[in-house]
Amino acid sequence: MLALLATRQEVPACMPEEAVVSLSPEFGAGFSGSAGVQIHRGGTQWSVYSQIQSVSIEENNRLSIVSRCRGTEIELTHRLGLDCDSDVLSASTELCNIGDSRLSVEQCNAPSIPVPLDYNKILGFQGRWANEFQLQPVDRFMGTYLRENRSGRTSHDSFPGVIIHTEQTNEGSGAAYGLHLGWSGNHRIRIDEQFVGRSYAQLGELFFPGELSLDPNQSYCSPVLYGATTNNGLSALSRCFHRYVRSHLTDARMAGKAKLVHFNTWEAMYFDLTPMRLQALADSAAEVGAERFVLDDGWFKNRKSDCAGLGDWTVDKTVFPDGLGSLIDYVHAKDMEFGLWIEPEMVNPNSELYRAHPDWVLSAPPAPLILSRNQLVLDLTRTEVQDYLFNCIDVLLNQYPIAYLKWDMNRVINQPGNANGRAVTHYQTLALYELLSRVRAAHPKVEIESCSSGGGRADFGILGYTDRIWPSDSNDALDRLTIQKGFSMFFPAELMGAHVGPKDCHITGRSISIATRTGVALFGDMGIEANLLEMDNEEKGVLTEAVALHKQHRQLIHNGDLVRLDTSKRENSFGIIAANQQEAIFSYALLNSPATTTMGRLRFRGLDEHTLYKLTIVWPSPASSIPSSSSSSILDVINGSVVSGEALMNVGLQLPIMQPTSLLVFHLTS
Repeated sequence: MLALLATRQEVPACMPEEAVVSLSPEFGAGFSGSAGVQIHRGGTQWSVYSQIQSVSIEENNRLSIVSRCRGTEIELTHRLGLDCDSDVLSASTELCNIGDSRLSVEQCNAPSIPVPLDYNKILGFQGRWANEFQLQPVDRFMGTYLRENRSGRTSHDSFPGVIIHTEQTNEGSGAAYGLHLGWSGNHRIRIDEQFVGRSYAQLGELFFPGELSLDPNQSYCSPVLYGATTNNGLSALSRCFHRYVRSHLTDARMAGKAKLVHFNTWEAMYFDLTPMRLQALADSAAEVGAERFVLDDGWFKNRKSDCAGLGDWTVDKTVFPDGLGSLIDYVHAKDMEFGLWIEPEMVNPNSELYRAHPDWVLSAPPAPLILSRNQLVLDLTRTEVQDYLFNCIDVLLNQYPIAYLKWDMNRVINQPGNANGRAVTHYQTLALYELLSRVRAAHPKVEIESCSSGGGRADFGILGYTDRIWPSDSNDALDRLTIQKGFSMFFPAELMGAHVGPKDCHITGRSISIATRTGVALFGDMGIEANLLEMDNEEKGVLTEAVALHKQHRQLIHNGDLVRLDTSKRENSFGIIAANQQEAIFSYALLNSPATTTMGRLRFRGLDEHTLYKLTIVWPSPASSIPSSSSSSILDVINGSVVSGEALMNVGLQLPIMQPTSLLVFHLTS
């Protein structure tokens, strides 16, 4: 039936019958676009033309299609799975060399996705350090939309996800496809529109020259492509991915476990660590309600700056003469867990490890080694490097009761060559997964955060080994609103580290009120990264109230359904709604001065129109701290009132007069 409905006429100046946009489009079939699998044997046997050998249906809506190409002597296995609870498709392509000689692999994408012609808008991702997950809308065009990443990690500037949608699509309605490649290394996103009126999307791993070849009977499997489609807008698309992450990618040991409020020492102390100041910070962190104390960079041997020490994972006795035990005991006495920052994949030339093993780093001779942040990248594909790093981490976790690791990676892999001169980014990524897997197996209770100069390693692949993602090193609350919006397109709130930074942001220099800084951090895995010893009592009081508010509502925030509201560029608004629609929490932020003297209306979404909701303004506290005119604002009369879901969604709430960079949080209960 589907083939019948797709019958096409012969296109002038083209083949009588066009090659299909198959799961892996083939050169041998006459496909004129980008072939899904591109291989050769010394320049021959490059034209793939496969035929299906078997189709098998497995449990849980999973399908395997095995095809063979006699000419190139390869076997392809396409695996497709559809999760009924989330409506998320998972798809991969496995390539096996069934010939007698080595097979060179230039490309093996995940299955290609045909795109309807009226899905003429592309919502991609761009960014940089401290400004990740920026949405990049592009009108689809005849030709190729291409984003490539060669950073050796997921990257800050080219997140491996894309949304393709129709002209009419917004947050609340309209048709869209969402596609994400679950891979923490190099990748390529390609969307082609052909002149014959067809379009398709391809996502796959990107290889350096000669990086991947297969010996006889050896196989390669592409990263998994995760896809979802909806006719109900971008927020509904995100909820599909959120449900999938919660049910399939969140480790079972985290089920039902509350995500603890962090205090992280980095922006409070940087490298200037002393036990006395750390204890004072622990006192203040406990006072404001933190539940986990994370000691960031600077704790290990010779680490007085970022110029030395990486690779030498033993405690610096000049700072901690008796090790970390007394500090950890002090933190535990304050009813907080203890966490620790590490960056295992890197080494400083000024380190005992590098002086002993200068050959353990990735390189590209005869080019000189490229330093970045005064560090080089260890070759994790070497067994001795893997064992050394695992043993260092294992000793730390056995010696001390550490509940949490912030696993960082602070540079791009610019020269991904091993000792034999071969590019190994693919194998480096697999080796990272293996190292993380070993650590988790040996210490299953330890939670691990994926950090890479902020959001440089955020994808569904790394979620198989970690429990939290750090989206950005910027704690600027206004920047965080856009970063967290982009992050939410594919990731749920409980995975998103969201910290309250200092009044004057260390990265942007912008000064933002404590009410707004805390109001933004409420809606993730909340933490604090400001110097509490420099806060006055008023600021600490507001922070304490915000932490208590987060704890009160984190069950909803970390399990509810996200709805983002369509707003102007001057505003940011979203809500998180309980599955039964009997409770919700909404945020509204004014980023810049409004165009009109009075504000417009906030129209909620996702509520049950037949339910009466008690509307409470829970932030800032008190709500009257929002500046207004001399007359009463709606905040003075609406707080605690009962309003129908129908009225809240269709008529909306008149917003008060607000100053830029201020924020409101509404709590609704049936």
